Parts: sequence; C-alpha cells; structure tokens
Amino acid sequence: MKTHHDTILRPRITEKSAVSAETLNAYVFEISKDATKQNVMKAIKELYKVEPVKVNIVKLPSKKVMSKGKVGSTRSVKKAYVYLKKGDKIEVL
Repeated sequence: MKTHHDTILRPRITEKSAVSAETLNAYVFEISKDATKQNVMKAIKELYKVEPVKVNIVKLPSKKVMSKGKVGSTRSVKKAYVYLKKGDKIEVL
C-alpha cells in the first residue's frame, strides 16, 4: 500500500516555482509516475493540512544532453502544480 510520502516525492524549488508561489499561490511538487490528481489532493491535505483548489499534472520527458563531450540524458519527471486559496500557504524549506 502506498503512503502519501510515496505520492509526493519532493517539492520542486526553482525560480519559476518561487514566482508562481508568490503570484498565483501555486506550489510545484515532483510526484510518482503513477500518481493521479485525486492522490495528490489527498496527500497535500494529509501532509500540509491545507485544502487544494485544483491540481494540474505535467509530464516532462527525458532529454538528450551533452556534457564534456559525452552523451547522456536527463531523467523524466512528473510534476504537480497545486493551487491553494488566497490565505493558505505551504512552507517548503
């Protein structure tokens, strides 16, 4: 049985996510590959004690990269954008 910690892997902390948290009250999390919007909403309620207004999910495919003459690839990621009401906040770090 999966727990809420298995659904939400980690917060995704970038410049873009910081701006969206301030302006849109939307927080970005990396989630497991088999997570759904309903799973993410339940996990956010349990872990952070806030009620999400809506959740959007985005899949980022892996990309080919070159570093120091060697070919490699980035990992694929599934992200969840969690939108909260105006007064609610999530403390990440």
